[in-house]
Amino acid sequence: MTKITFDMVVQKNMGIGITGTSWRNEDLDVGRIPRIAIHAFCDTSETSEAIEFAAADRRMSNAKVTVMAGGIAAAVRYYQKTPTPDLIIIGSKDPSDRLVQQLDALATVCDASTKIMVIGASNDIRLYRELVRRDVSEYLLAPVEPLSVIATVSRIYRGSGAAKLGKIYAFVGAKGGAGSSTVAHNVAWSIGQRFDKDVLLIDMDMAFGTAALNFDRDPVKGIADAISNPDRLDEAMFERLLTKYGNHLNLLTAPVALDKSYDFDEGAFDQMLDIARANFPYVVLDVPHQWTAWAKKTLFIADELVITAAPDLPGLTGAKHLVDTLRKLRPLDAPPKVVLNQVGIAKRPEIKLKKFAEALQLEPVISIASDPKLFGQAENVGQIVAESSSRSKAAHSFSELAQSITGRKQLTPKRLGGLSSLFRRTGSCQTEKAKQGGPRDAA
Repeated sequence: MTKITFDMVVQKNMGIGITGTSWRNEDLDVGRIPRIAIHAFCDTSETSEAIEFAAADRRMSNAKVTVMAGGIAAAVRYYQKTPTPDLIIIGSKDPSDRLVQQLDALATVCDASTKIMVIGASNDIRLYRELVRRDVSEYLLAPVEPLSVIATVSRIYRGSGAAKLGKIYAFVGAKGGAGSSTVAHNVAWSIGQRFDKDVLLIDMDMAFGTAALNFDRDPVKGIADAISNPDRLDEAMFERLLTKYGNHLNLLTAPVALDKSYDFDEGAFDQMLDIARANFPYVVLDVPHQWTAWAKKTLFIADELVITAAPDLPGLTGAKHLVDTLRKLRPLDAPPKVVLNQVGIAKRPEIKLKKFAEALQLEPVISIASDPKLFGQAENVGQIVAESSSRSKAAHSFSELAQSITGRKQLTPKRLGGLSSLFRRTGSCQTEKAKQGGPRDAA
């Protein structure tokens, strides 16, 4: 019996066992799996390995997955003494008639609420009809790929009335001072303004966070209160901890205090992030440059990663370490996006873009030129460049990055003019609906 834990996730994805590079398929409709218990009974090592690898993916991080050998016969024996979980995955190479007989035996020991997913060897329409007649949720033909397993489980638990969860975008610097926070703040504001959508920016650097300063807001213990009271944290409390900035941007600021240390376990932010993605279509995380258990877990579960690096040797070294590690940690995902920042500082030797990309084996998505005067003036008045100098090249770069990570195109001026007033008039109604059923203005 193998129970999948987060430590095993890291070990398996870091290269122990099978590799998942060839299984990446961004076209599959794959959503996050809810907090469910999954038992898998497999009679081949190939199916067991595929399910174990799927269980190690970030989208399965909320599920508790146990993989056992023996196939459907072992499952029948096991559940004669043990309650059945939310989902049972059966991997069987038996012929159709034998498989159907064993499923009938399994039905006698299953709770009515348990769902069944079968991975079989028969490509037979008659078998499929028999499985449908027995309320089997899904049937996959072996051999299966891990991402296909995840997508199938996601479809099983995506009800017609299920709320659409928001996406999490994590920003981290390749080294301290690379400007990751500045990039994260400008992109968060750009998403809200360019796409007319609600955005939540979470400053996760509680000791030295800059979100409150950059947006000219008094620092409060927003995120500190959110994670220090996980048992009391609900949507109402979460809403009270937010600071509003403009029409679309919401801030969860850091206390910026050094009176205590901020050491958390890897699951400290789970409840907060679950509430955040349930209420906002876009959640931007400003992750500090550190490698703690919770920072590593945060980068593991995010939907998109953005690494900000300066075009010098320390920046390249830090970016390469992060890119290589995160590629192994998240083998079924696209690689992180890399932003080159502070390009063109006078008298500083720099690594050219082409050489930087060759070393990373990854093309940076944008390059942001150094402009101390532009960024300094914005900081002095408590604004960000994307807001204070919306026509600048830097602001245009932040808009491009917002489009790149979200996959959305900017609304045209005509569309903004025609619909923005309607959105404002119905804003309160949309907010109330969001509280009842999912992210506000979900894309």
